[in-house]
Amino acid sequence: MKRSVINKTINEAIDFMNTNNFKLPAWAKATPEDWAKFAKMDNYSEIIDHQLGWDITDFGKNKFDEEGLTLFTIRNGSLKDGSTGKTYCEKIMIAQVNQKTPTHFHWNKMEDIINRGGGKLAIQLWKATADEKKSDESLNVRIDGVSHTIKAGEIVHLENGESITLEPYVYHCFWAEDKPCLIGEVSKVNDDNADNRFYESLGRFPEIEEDEPKQYVLCNEYPK
Repeated sequence: MKRSVINKTINEAIDFMNTNNFKLPAWAKATPEDWAKFAKMDNYSEIIDHQLGWDITDFGKNKFDEEGLTLFTIRNGSLKDGSTGKTYCEKIMIAQVNQKTPTHFHWNKMEDIINRGGGKLAIQLWKATADEKKSDESLNVRIDGVSHTIKAGEIVHLENGESITLEPYVYHCFWAEDKPCLIGEVSKVNDDNADNRFYESLGRFPEIEEDEPKQYVLCNEYPK
């Protein structure tokens, strides 16, 4: 994935969030030079240690427009240490029209996915079997707290303001249908390094081609 695409994506994401009245913390616009200073300051350690901030990924497929996601982790605890006392995570994400997040589930994390604005959000769902394949069984999901039974592989559509609860071992794939969608996530502690089970073998973070200077620092690039 090219650095120029990452820079452009983040700039467009900031504009899109502003349009939808979603405001990010001040450090979301920090430069690489800022982070070089922050890394030496103890009061920024939660952000760096818990990988808060920008996360632009093509899942290692180098087809960002087709399979990719723009994420910003606002807050997160840790499964390894309880230094912050936080047992929860919050993210804000953007999916472009027909830009899919590949099918995956989480072994430990339960999450609510929320349509925060923009277009209609489509989510395709399956139960995972004991050997982590897609089950043919129907599954129960909660949409805004209301229980629904859906078929394996069925696509659920969320309008603005609607949300769905995804339990562990539920495969899901999602994308925006008619126009770009602002997506919220509220969950248990998130661990992107150890709690993503993709249906096909994928990389969680992209390999980056440095075709221009970086304007922002991704959550897995913070200086130590």
